[in-house]
Amino acid sequence: MRELLENIAKALVDYPDEVFVNEIQNEKSIILELKVSKDDMGKVIGKQGRIAKAIRTVVKAAAVKDNRRVVVDIIQ
Repeated sequence: MRELLENIAKALVDYPDEVFVNEIQNEKSIILELKVSKDDMGKVIGKQGRIAKAIRTVVKAAAVKDNRRVVVDIIQ
């Protein structure tokens, strides 16, 4: 999940070297914290949060295979 999120984010931003993903695991859930440059924040979130919602949808669909719950947080 972490690599998937990282690859998607790096493809969207202007500064791919500043993309960091922190993974926090529990028994049945995973929290992925995505951190990008301030300049790239708008590109990751998108208008009215559409890109962020699409990223969350793709990552959650990949998590269904492992029977896990994934939460994607975009932090500054």
